[in-house]
Amino acid sequence: MRLALYQPDIPQNTGTLIRLGACLGLPVDIIEPTGFPWSDRALKRAGLDYWDIADVTRHTEWETFLATTHADAARRLILLTTKSDVPYTEFAFSAGDTILLGRESAGAPPEVHAAANARLTIPMRPGLRSMNVALSAAMVLGEALRQTKGFADAAPMPLAAGEDE
Repeated sequence: MRLALYQPDIPQNTGTLIRLGACLGLPVDIIEPTGFPWSDRALKRAGLDYWDIADVTRHTEWETFLATTHADAARRLILLTTKSDVPYTEFAFSAGDTILLGRESAGAPPEVHAAANARLTIPMRPGLRSMNVALSAAMVLGEALRQTKGFADAAPMPLAAGEDE
């Protein structure tokens, strides 16, 4: 499974998603251009000290991403979008899926929607626009990894000081 970000706008979200990928053992694809300089301090701060273990690939454009990561027809591109009626909780994920997130400011353009094998949404209360992209990715990846038994074998995280056991 992979995580892909289409032209991300906010460095803090991108850093958080790179950290999420590192913690879950998932490669992260960044489809450029980004809305910030790649060397942005906020990007590095959100990723903390996970940069050395993160598996990040930067693609100069959408077409390059498709050609290098989805030439194999067995790999599915799963777009998270507010423009879908299919809840992620009712979808059968596969281990080879790529979970794709659109831009924070504009979502994904029509050509990205057209290339997706599935378009999923997170059910929310009526009248609300969307969730933070990093929270959305964490929710959907949690379900996808649960279904595919793709969580990395690791010891449970220790509780922080003051947390109940």
